[in-house]
Amino acid sequence: MKISKIESIPVRVPRPQAFKSSLGMQQASENAVVLIHTDEGLTGIGEASSIWDRRGRGESETINEFLAQTLIGRDPLRIREIADHMDQILHRSYPAKAGIEMALHDIVGKAYNVPVYQLLGGQVRDRVLLSHSLSMGDPAEIAAQARRLVAQGYKTLKAKIGRDIEADIDVLEAVRSEVGNKITLRVDANMGWPSAKEAVRHIEEISVFDLELVEQPLPPDDVEGLRFVRERVDLPIMADETIWTPHDAMHCIRQQAVDVFNVYVSEAGGLGSAARIFAIAEAARLPCIIGSMPELGIGTAAQAHLAFAMPNLGFASDVNGCVYHSGDVINEKLPIEDGYMLLPSGPGLGVSLDEAARPKAPPVPEATGETRESW
Repeated sequence: MKISKIESIPVRVPRPQAFKSSLGMQQASENAVVLIHTDEGLTGIGEASSIWDRRGRGESETINEFLAQTLIGRDPLRIREIADHMDQILHRSYPAKAGIEMALHDIVGKAYNVPVYQLLGGQVRDRVLLSHSLSMGDPAEIAAQARRLVAQGYKTLKAKIGRDIEADIDVLEAVRSEVGNKITLRVDANMGWPSAKEAVRHIEEISVFDLELVEQPLPPDDVEGLRFVRERVDLPIMADETIWTPHDAMHCIRQQAVDVFNVYVSEAGGLGSAARIFAIAEAARLPCIIGSMPELGIGTAAQAHLAFAMPNLGFASDVNGCVYHSGDVINEKLPIEDGYMLLPSGPGLGVSLDEAARPKAPPVPEATGETRESW
């Protein structure tokens, strides 16, 4: 079997309400759908998801202009070989690589008529506990979000903090008052605190709200600062933006910087690299969760397969990016019930592209004698 064609399509799917964190406001997800065709008629589907600067259009350009032609004629079953090749010709560009690698896993699963989680080691759990993030806003608005999500079955909520300590305390007080102590509450500073000492001071002040953990309190490169914080607070510290690659994971472990890894398929460069981060963490006896950009349905399906195969998935995970959107790019509805992701079905990723989601080509201007510059 050989790869005959690769195409990447930028897509934009709005959210019902804008989502705010310390990173800014997001009104839609701009991702890229990846389709890999083979000479035997199999097509694999993937997704490049990113909230960072390049987003869907940029990731599509990377795939279509730099990666696609170098992969034509290669055997799609040799996933690791192709992943290593992409690393050799492109530094970083992890979401683009992840989209291709995801589609390769889909092809292999279809070729052997098995779900992707079997390719990653096999099923180790019957369902995956989900978490859901709360958009920043005034305390009453955030408490109302929490109430709606608990009514939908969510048992773990994540509050976005990192503005100023008084505002954060007001939000956590409102959420705890609304949902009580039976709901697990974690916080994500999204790199919002400028120094380790300030992070320690803030964490000590918010620890009275019975929090599960604190996610990424400092900028991603401040591994020494993370260790400083971890050594001085009682709450577990989780790395997010600090952990992109297996190398990053090893560095954090050597520095004893964090207690938990938040692993992203897109940021890791694919399912294989994400699974290796899980393996590194398991060797160090650290639990992981799976984080979300948030993905659309394709990326969420890939996350779900990873979640069902990783033994050290230790906390509720964000394997539900698709629910943050008002539409999707797949035909199927993923099995999310009562705050859990259920086992995906079908060979490969088990999802297919809704052709209506393809952006329509812009109309071709009629010939008028005008030049392109005069349009």
